[in-house]
Amino acid sequence: MIIRSKAPLRIGLAGGGTDVSPYADLYGGAILNTTIDLYAYASLEPLQNNKIEFCIEGSDKCIAFDSKKELPIIENFELFIGVYNRLVKQFNLPELSFRLSSYIEAPQGSGLGTSSTIVVSLIGTFVEWLKLPLGKYDIAHLAYEIERIDLGMSGGRQDQYAATFGGINFMEFFANDKVIVNPLQLKNEILYELEFNLLLYFTDTQRLSATIINEQVKNVKENNEKSLEATHQLKNQAQQMKDALLRGDLHKIGEILHFGWTNKKQIAHSISNELIDKVYITALNNGATGGKISGAGGGGFMFFYCPRVTKIKVAKAIENLGGKIQSFKFTKEGLTTWTSL
Repeated sequence: MIIRSKAPLRIGLAGGGTDVSPYADLYGGAILNTTIDLYAYASLEPLQNNKIEFCIEGSDKCIAFDSKKELPIIENFELFIGVYNRLVKQFNLPELSFRLSSYIEAPQGSGLGTSSTIVVSLIGTFVEWLKLPLGKYDIAHLAYEIERIDLGMSGGRQDQYAATFGGINFMEFFANDKVIVNPLQLKNEILYELEFNLLLYFTDTQRLSATIINEQVKNVKENNEKSLEATHQLKNQAQQMKDALLRGDLHKIGEILHFGWTNKKQIAHSISNELIDKVYITALNNGATGGKISGAGGGGFMFFYCPRVTKIKVAKAIENLGGKIQSFKFTKEGLTTWTSL
């Protein structure tokens, strides 16, 4: 018997950064994101040898432990061990024996919420195997706590909820870890047109989001007026994006993205760089009406809104800068688990 799970990666369309504490706790945050058909997978095989094994598929990274109720945190396997330790403690589980592996269809540090999505998929295998009493909000919140509290990794809240719920959602974040996920009920033709006009581009660079997020947190704590006002405007952008999609005003999407990108660059210095600025300007010069970096910034994926028939022209222009286009489709399903006999 093998227990499997998959959880989708996400594109953050608007509001990025407002889900990070302490901003979300002090002012409330708002995010609009959508999941896409790139996934983090996990497979769990129960063992009978009193061993625990973790493997990262596609690499030679594997590690084994004697079964015990708490494992030491080891580099490269922090997410695996963090999930295991938390679940054993929270549900008072006995010592378990199993082999757990993961695989992800995008580079980590690329801005699509990879780390959080891996955590959600790992949790999913235990929920399926042990029939743990966890709903969607429970899983997403648990994934958040494992990353941000147990493991001390900097970041926000949107990725865990996107991976768990799936689809296109307007998310609201409040003090005391309160989160409300509002699925957008959009006509199919609006989704088709939005998907058709969005271009996803990998800059072929990766970044450590923690550095950028830590600067953002510092600016909020120190009441940096410029950074704080920009973050307020990003929350406003999420509402603008929601209204435009619900009304079918797709001609406004590029303008709203550009408004957000202009403000995003104000919340931390390292969000953009010379390469990112060059890609962005090149895209606009060839027909895109707006875009942004995906995730915290500094590298990874970017995406652009290319109306009418400009997508191919924009793609050719920015591919000449060294990155590559990533095809994708929207997905409506979040975390999915099953058992393979």
